[in-house]
Amino acid sequence: MISQKWSKLIRSLQQKKYRKAEQLFFVEGEKSVLELLHSAWKVRAVFGTEQFLQQHHALCTKADLIQQCTEHELVQVGTFASNNAALAVAEIPVASPFKEQPGDWVLVLDQINDPGNLGTIIRVADWYGIRHVLCSSDTVDLYNPKVIAAAKGSFLRVKLYYQDVLPVLEQSTMPIYGAYLEGESVHQLKLSKAGGYLVMGNEANGINPALKPVISHPVTIPAFSDTESLNVGIATAILCDNLKRLSVSSMV
Repeated sequence: MISQKWSKLIRSLQQKKYRKAEQLFFVEGEKSVLELLHSAWKVRAVFGTEQFLQQHHALCTKADLIQQCTEHELVQVGTFASNNAALAVAEIPVASPFKEQPGDWVLVLDQINDPGNLGTIIRVADWYGIRHVLCSSDTVDLYNPKVIAAAKGSFLRVKLYYQDVLPVLEQSTMPIYGAYLEGESVHQLKLSKAGGYLVMGNEANGINPALKPVISHPVTIPAFSDTESLNVGIATAILCDNLKRLSVSSMV
């Protein structure tokens, strides 16, 4: 049974102010909880069904607290409509400042508001081996439960930095690509060297005009119909795929 104290804490962690105050967040679902337990992240508590705890007992001992509960309790305290496995509460790691590494690809997210979009972008970054994502301070919080759910375990492998992105881009010597409706077609793009920044803008308004002067390569995904725009998560995947492909061909 999940105690009243833990139930109240877990529910409170759905709000950013309490996550910030407690420096805690939670992960739901069998696969994501197992990935968390396999990582080096500090796990405060695991709440799981009898079957989950029996099957993964040795791994669960990593947590400070292991507590058996019912599926109904997991649904009551969490955000999933169904959860027949587990929920884990973990510590938010200490934030570190972003440091540019020449040759790396870095995603820059300018005021991404939708948790599902951010989670998808984190999974895309993980798929393409992009380990660093630089987020504007007004981008949705990584530890929002909807972001964690959409990112699956990819949030464990992709590092997000929340800070003012303009000074970083102003000081960079690497190419800076920005996603625009008007720009050079990514299908005809040629890279001068591997690595750089890819800036993705807000779902409704695009990239902040203040960033335009530092974007050296405006790029676009050519459309083959009258569709107005692409979801930012899908657009990020298409651009990452092309930039990674071009990076490989430029080294041949």
